Amino acid sequence: MAIIRAVIDTDPGIDDAVAILYALSSPAFEVLGITTVAGNIGIATTTRNAGRLLALIGRADVPVVAGASEPLARKGFDSSEIHGNDGLGGVRFPDPLQPAGQGAVEWLAALLMREPAASIDVLALGPLTNLARLVTDHPAAAARICRLIAMGGVIYEAGNVGPRAEFNIAADPEAAAIVLGAGLPIWLIPLDATRQVRADAAYLDGLRASGTKAAVAVAALIQAYFESTTVSLPPSPRPGGGQRDADEVGPDDKREDPLPEPQPKVAEGEQPARKPQQAELVLHADGSVSHDAPPSVGSIGAAGVPRHEVDQAAMLLATSRPLHDPCVMLLAERPELFGCTPMGLAVDLAQSRDAGTLTPDPAAPPVQVALRVDGAAALALLAAQLGGQ
Repeated sequence: MAIIRAVIDTDPGIDDAVAILYALSSPAFEVLGITTVAGNIGIATTTRNAGRLLALIGRADVPVVAGASEPLARKGFDSSEIHGNDGLGGVRFPDPLQPAGQGAVEWLAALLMREPAASIDVLALGPLTNLARLVTDHPAAAARICRLIAMGGVIYEAGNVGPRAEFNIAADPEAAAIVLGAGLPIWLIPLDATRQVRADAAYLDGLRASGTKAAVAVAALIQAYFESTTVSLPPSPRPGGGQRDADEVGPDDKREDPLPEPQPKVAEGEQPARKPQQAELVLHADGSVSHDAPPSVGSIGAAGVPRHEVDQAAMLLATSRPLHDPCVMLLAERPELFGCTPMGLAVDLAQSRDAGTLTPDPAAPPVQVALRVDGAAALALLAAQLGGQ
């Protein structure tokens, strides 16, 4: 198999780190550089974290170049409550072996223009700010990307920062709209697929048993993910009516509620709809529970599930955690593990909890959207490469 020559664009929190360590461990990849973006945490920390991951396995040959410190047109998120103040869940890593460079977009453009066209993949693990700037400022360079494989969005399931919005897209929806509308060869891996790749305690034991630096570090990172996240059930109604969504919160699962949820308009003479007394819930494959959501791919249960049954199922699903960003590397190396559907997508740019929502749009340039994955095979490949098998 041909070596995958790639640049990783990332905002290293916990599962970004898992993905990066996988790419650095797999003989399938030649990592040409790591560009950083603010997302999970501020740019200084994400950049330092990229260097720390390289230092763990002695890769001073891979440059780290800092990129966008904020979204194109709005305030960024802060997810330190999930990833810790250091962005890596408190897991100790050595200091970077060398200082990072500056100007990620210009560095990436120069690399793409210097190397043969369609010879470099870009593996995007965070908000798409750097890549949007590449498209707008250096379109000729962007057109030379072989594959842009990105983790982001949600198509049919519940979101994790809003009813239908996912963190990476919602963190900079304007950037996502630019990138998804650019006509590039894009593979997008939304929560619909990433929630199907889940690590449990037995999986972590296997990683530790392999004894490699990368595998042991990944086990520690995922353990930190377990310790910083919970599965929560819906709380009491908020003042003024309506309910807050409930979800499992973890890396790239950052529940935010920045604005009140809009209330439906009621025509004159009609009575406003009332929430039923019995919980009407959909329990999703990641252990999340959402109110009044339509049945969706990867969901189990349906409206009218008694609360005690939801409790039991949520506790069962809470014994594992989804690995979102590693799916980017897994698709790059083994695309046959994923089921992809070509789809044009529009991005909601509202200043509300719907910001970043993706809607199928036949008029938009089609991208390959991964909706299915062989989760067991994906986990096996991840463990094998991290363990040096």
